[in-house]
Amino acid sequence: MAFEELKERQGAAWGSAPFEVVAETIADVHQAVVDAVGLAQGVRWLEVACGTGGVAERAASAGAEVTGIDLAPALIETAKARAAAAGLEIDYRVGDAEHLEFEDASFDVVTSTFGVMFAPDQRRAASELARVARPGGKLALATWIPEGGVGAMFEMLAPFQPPLPDGAGAPLDWGRPEHVEELLGDAFELTFETRTSTDSGESGESFWQFYIANFGPLKTLAASLEDERREELHRTWVDFFETGYRADGAIRYPREWLLVLGTRR
Repeated sequence: MAFEELKERQGAAWGSAPFEVVAETIADVHQAVVDAVGLAQGVRWLEVACGTGGVAERAASAGAEVTGIDLAPALIETAKARAAAAGLEIDYRVGDAEHLEFEDASFDVVTSTFGVMFAPDQRRAASELARVARPGGKLALATWIPEGGVGAMFEMLAPFQPPLPDGAGAPLDWGRPEHVEELLGDAFELTFETRTSTDSGESGESFWQFYIANFGPLKTLAASLEDERREELHRTWVDFFETGYRADGAIRYPREWLLVLGTRR
């Protein structure tokens, strides 16, 4: 199936570079998600598309019994190593947000930070979030909004990327409250809040060097292009940041995101 092929490519791309370095640029979001959930001591907590463990580590440190799943085996291996180094007990597994390997109502808290939004079958992924949350349990999602800085970056990158398979949901749709309400509103009482996480750097070129080395999807995209087209991507990326986000001698890149909070009906 086209979706399975896409997910296989996604897992390889996200695991092709040290994402934990990039994850530090959204550490404020990880903390915001944990803070929004509130009391963590003793709760059963699932982080879907956990990456290298930014939310899972914070939840475990606060006393939660945490399980983290991600499609990318390399990210899970990094997350396991980080947890071991920090002395944290976290159950990390390779897994698919569209097919969670847990029984119904298994978790008190279900979260995902810029993760589940990339699942191509959005309705299936949403139904799985609802299925594994117990009645009265909490949901917390962080998703990029279409009108924000990341939405603009997606638009900038679109001409260089292959189209999504037919029927695959657009990831940024998860940043529209009305779409999330359609996906999850029958299962959860939902509230929404827009927040901003700002990235900064010396120049558009420094942003390119940082992300081409550490962000697997960009590294994979660039490697898929012929030399001339790759250099065009490079120039387009640098111009995007220099033209749109230079201020006071540096680049300040605001990334607006949607905090989705829910209570399982």
